Amino acid sequence: MSTDTEHADRVHAIAQQKSAAASSPIVASWRRCMEMHHLAPEEARKPWRLTDAEFREATDRSAWLVDETRDELDRLFATLGKGGCCLLLTDADGVALDRRGAAGDDKDFRGLGLWSGTVWSEASVGTNGIGTALADERPVVIFRDQHFLSSNIRLSCATAPVRDHRGRVTAAIDISTCREDAGEMTMAILSQAVRDAASRIEANLFRRAFPGARIVMVQAGVNPVSALLAVDQDDLVLGATRAARLALKLDDQMISQGIPAADALHESRHEQHTDLLEAERAALRRVLSRTNGNVSQAAGLLNISRATMHRKMKKLALH
Repeated sequence: MSTDTEHADRVHAIAQQKSAAASSPIVASWRRCMEMHHLAPEEARKPWRLTDAEFREATDRSAWLVDETRDELDRLFATLGKGGCCLLLTDADGVALDRRGAAGDDKDFRGLGLWSGTVWSEASVGTNGIGTALADERPVVIFRDQHFLSSNIRLSCATAPVRDHRGRVTAAIDISTCREDAGEMTMAILSQAVRDAASRIEANLFRRAFPGARIVMVQAGVNPVSALLAVDQDDLVLGATRAARLALKLDDQMISQGIPAADALHESRHEQHTDLLEAERAALRRVLSRTNGNVSQAAGLLNISRATMHRKMKKLALH
């Protein structure tokens, strides 16, 4: 591992190369840290820490998020926490809202600032898992000397952003470790774990946003856990996760105007003039299913005569 001075010199040299920044997300982040945030890699810098009042305000504002993610964080930490890892949930600004860590590791992680109430944005502490994942809006692994600050090069982080029901980044989940034996394979495993957890949390947030809707999984070469549509009783799309939006080329305007789920999913369609017949046929099939095929009971539920029910069934080929 390079020394702190060697790392700082390397960051300065590489970040000044525009071609390197264009081809490497890590170098692009280093360049942002220097040009946008006016940071220097040799700084003895700790993450910003909120006051007690500021932290209470942040947690009150995101209480729904902490509540919704608690069980998932507990499961993730139960699986990985004994390996010398610290688990953080942050908001979209990089504020650490919730934390999991083993008591024996607390001193080390607190010293690094991996603690509730700290801010892990790039502006606060340079290139790091949380800040860079939020800035780039994608999962990242920041491995030791890929960090911007020399003081963080003994740390490895795997982070995944969490998106809300409209596809906007609203949080991040991070696993960090100081273990020297945490190689690239270990970090790849941790990265997959946080990405899977983020997908499950996104699905839960999506269902929470549309409690009365039918949730449809999109099968379009993407993870069906995160590619979801919310559909109302008239088969109109109420909402879509980011994965579904990308797969189906949907945006807020299309959703607000009201697009049929069948159209969004590019399902095979009949001629427009058959839509009413299709809807009537589906309604009759549903009520017959509820009455286990009893035509008289079905007619009663629909408030029509038994003869009318038979005529409709014959017209729609339901006999």
